Amino acid sequence: MFNFDYRNPTKIVFGQNRLNELDQLIPADAKVLITYGGGSVKKFGTLDAVKAALGQRTVLEFGGIEPNPRYQTLMQAAALAKAEQIDFLLAVGGGSVMDGTKFIALASHYRGDCAELLFKGTEQVDASAVLPLGTVATLPATGSEMNGNAVITHPDGKLALSSPLAYPQFSILDPSLTFTLPKIQVANGVVDAFVHVCEQYMTYPVDARIQDRMAEGILRTLIEIGPITINEPNNYAARANLVWSATNALNGLIGVGVPQDWATHCIGHELTARFGIDHAQTLAIVMPALWQARRQQKAAKLLQYAERVWDICDGSDEQRIDAAIAKTRAFFESLGISTRLSHYADDENSIDDIIAALDAHGMTQLTETQDLGLDDSRAILQSAW
Repeated sequence: MFNFDYRNPTKIVFGQNRLNELDQLIPADAKVLITYGGGSVKKFGTLDAVKAALGQRTVLEFGGIEPNPRYQTLMQAAALAKAEQIDFLLAVGGGSVMDGTKFIALASHYRGDCAELLFKGTEQVDASAVLPLGTVATLPATGSEMNGNAVITHPDGKLALSSPLAYPQFSILDPSLTFTLPKIQVANGVVDAFVHVCEQYMTYPVDARIQDRMAEGILRTLIEIGPITINEPNNYAARANLVWSATNALNGLIGVGVPQDWATHCIGHELTARFGIDHAQTLAIVMPALWQARRQQKAAKLLQYAERVWDICDGSDEQRIDAAIAKTRAFFESLGISTRLSHYADDENSIDDIIAALDAHGMTQLTETQDLGLDDSRAILQSAW
């Protein structure tokens, strides 16, 4: 196991009927800006319930944060927060709203060009100028409710930032707030959480037994409850396990002391930018194909995964690896998520555009060993077609 530091400052408030605790979680004299995405939080009453819980505080709203939140939209919100002297940001929504709100927190009082936060990192940010934030999570998927990460869509591409200053102070996770989600969004959430775990697990062994067992437990849980929570949206027990799985998939704990990959995400981001495919759906396309291409480098963990996650114990090493990859692909397909790029794109020549974008964004040495080049990425996409 590698050396590591770990700290997670986010308080989790989990369970039903917890929104009224917002009154204790946010300072009484705070001027609050609620951020959200489309109309669902209004349609289903979540926004009204949040505002009621905030009591007599001065509350402003900023809606319209897109899936894959756009830099230009977030800069409008940052300008509003600065002009109105906002004291606290409250994200009500899924991962895109939470990611966007983290950027708003960093950008509102940043003295330089806010694009630097995406292109140069956040080390230069004055901690005293960052707005505090909390979240009310309405979509289990990204784990953004318990980390300092965000992915923002800039005119130059989808860009990631990570900062210890961007952790939410708290996150309210009420599984019942997710009951109204469309089935496809729930399926996306299952796949997103599953792949988040795999990016930190499917590398090479470093004798990190706790991290491995936790990762495998999350994966097995998602396999067990994924179809249930899609088909039975009001099944609280199943949905609660999905919500908590998604949070633990990317709150940093299973990733400490171990190598991490993230090539699936890097390639997937370019598929979203080029074709508009939902983020989780790009991951389902790329990951099985990437595992097939990297089966030699990842053989030890693929065999461990086959045995511990899928109970595949019989056959040769090659047969067990084949079966594990096939089971993973079949699991995604069983959730209604296609694992083939041809399902979304018409022309295989468009893969050239993806490779050009990877090159332009410096994604030329990917995976945990940084030896997956552009030719490898092309082969992966072609095999995923």
